[in-house]
Amino acid sequence: MTSPPRPHDAHPYLRAATAGVRHHTRAMRRSPQPESLDRAHLDTLHAHLTELHRLLDQLAEAARPPRPSAGRHLATAHTRLWQATTEIHTAFHLLPAVSADSAECHPEQLPKGPPVLTICQRHLAAGHMVRRKTTPTDLIRPHISACVR
Repeated sequence: MTSPPRPHDAHPYLRAATAGVRHHTRAMRRSPQPESLDRAHLDTLHAHLTELHRLLDQLAEAARPPRPSAGRHLATAHTRLWQATTEIHTAFHLLPAVSADSAECHPEQLPKGPPVLTICQRHLAAGHMVRRKTTPTDLIRPHISACVR
């Protein structure tokens, strides 16, 4: 018979992802030559935020029936994370391509290949999920915190 997981072992993948982001941030800060921002960096960050967005969606859905107030707050966090993901996607397209023959972004045609095609497909798929569960008003509503200061 196995014992229930201890609190520090309850979510090992989340802890590993958090540690990875923390390590990356520290490495960037300590580097004598700051790493320049490029499309690959934003593509990876967008992928991370998109998966976090899915996780928040599942947590909000699970929390709503037994704890409606907590579910609403998680749903709000879900919306704000989507807004951050959208801004990362926009920033990706505003950065220059690595080389002259790399895929450029043209709204009138499909992207030509990775990483442009990858980030756009990921963003469209996540956007489809957001549109099913969120109204346009929810996406522009200012954040109001329940915390007392």
